[in-house]
Amino acid sequence: MTTILDGKALSERVRHRLAERVAALKAAGRRAPGLAVVLVGEDPASQVYVGSKVKQTEAVGMVSIEHRLPATTSESDLLALVEALNRDETVDGILVQLPLPAHIDSEKVLVTIDPAKDVDGFHPVNVGKLAVGAKGLVPCTPRGCIALLKEARRDLTGLHAVVVGRSNIVGKPVAQLLLQENCTVTIAHSKTVDLPGVCRQADILVAAVGRPEMVRGDWVKPGAIVIDVGINRVAKPEGGSRIVGDVAYEGAARVAGAITPVPGGVGPMTIACLLENTLDAYESRNAAFAAAA
Repeated sequence: MTTILDGKALSERVRHRLAERVAALKAAGRRAPGLAVVLVGEDPASQVYVGSKVKQTEAVGMVSIEHRLPATTSESDLLALVEALNRDETVDGILVQLPLPAHIDSEKVLVTIDPAKDVDGFHPVNVGKLAVGAKGLVPCTPRGCIALLKEARRDLTGLHAVVVGRSNIVGKPVAQLLLQENCTVTIAHSKTVDLPGVCRQADILVAAVGRPEMVRGDWVKPGAIVIDVGINRVAKPEGGSRIVGDVAYEGAARVAGAITPVPGGVGPMTIACLLENTLDAYESRNAAFAAAA
């Protein structure tokens, strides 16, 4: 029988543990961790996502600091704000919501964030640390993928993992995390020869390509663990739309040993892992202060 990996339930457990840890900090007379979120422009999806981040940050007892800027904000003004947040000792995590308006260089903004406060895990310093297995801040969605995998199987050692997708946001970092779990890892993509055949070799199949239901049920090895990172809106024949993943769920669920649904799988874990990263950044920064004192 296929196990449904419930990201919503797991994220609730993660937030409960975080709330307990934050409450303990406050009880000991320490300040709560602070997360600053910067939104530039009026993108509707980004506004909803930022609103959810703010709500969940406050729900676990952390301090949420919002900066909502007009789409006309200049690149120099945004960089100045990021630099100010870098210097602010009450801010432990900084997240600049993407996408940014076209006139702003996203890469320039991301590398300006202090790596110690880079709770998205996108700064080249944190990317490098992940590559060499050093301690750093890990991208949230890949971190959530590993947490969900471990709901299905605690020890991933020796399993063959196939990651479909090679983005810097999900594909590459989740492959690095799987290597740290002692998996044998294959990164596949649009140029891979016989992609369905490669996927059929996977004990763990991670789909992160952004193409609706591209991974078919007959691409899945019987008993495999399937992690579907995709969130795609598609039209319904009767009108309106629905959300689907990168995996054709019904077909895959018939053969997989465990699978994440869409929605309700990886998505809820992304914000939960953002909050985990914020607390990790807080603790690392305070440990560094203590060592320097």
